[in-house]
Amino acid sequence: MNNTNEMTVEFKSIAQNEGFARMVIAAFMTSTNPTLEEVSDVKTAVSEAVTNSIIHGYEGGEGLIKINAKIENRTLYIEVVDRGCGIENVSRAMEPLFTTKPDEDRSGMGFSFMEAFMKEIQVESEPGKGTTVKMWKEIGVNKHQFE
Repeated sequence: MNNTNEMTVEFKSIAQNEGFARMVIAAFMTSTNPTLEEVSDVKTAVSEAVTNSIIHGYEGGEGLIKINAKIENRTLYIEVVDRGCGIENVSRAMEPLFTTKPDEDRSGMGFSFMEAFMKEIQVESEPGKGTTVKMWKEIGVNKHQFE
């Protein structure tokens, strides 16, 4: 039995599509029989990554955001990709409470939330070329399996 599945979805960088991204990833991960908490965690992490692309990557302008997702056995891999302005200093941007938009009530906790809800995240970015947020989480590994 093949325990791998993949999907890619691309959408405009507008605020309404943040909810769409949450629903797409929740529907995609149902084959892993996740707990409600696992679905909530993943939706929150994807929401933060997509919101970062909209607010910071494209600075509210139009662009495209792509989500690549793969399930391999019980591990969910997600990439959120934009071709926006990129991040000058990734490690600084990942510091809790750091924000480039304090005047817009941005908390600076986006990457911290992603790290809290996923097993691991990696951020690759190049100024002027965009950002890719890679994250993964094992689904259902702490549940008791009754056969």
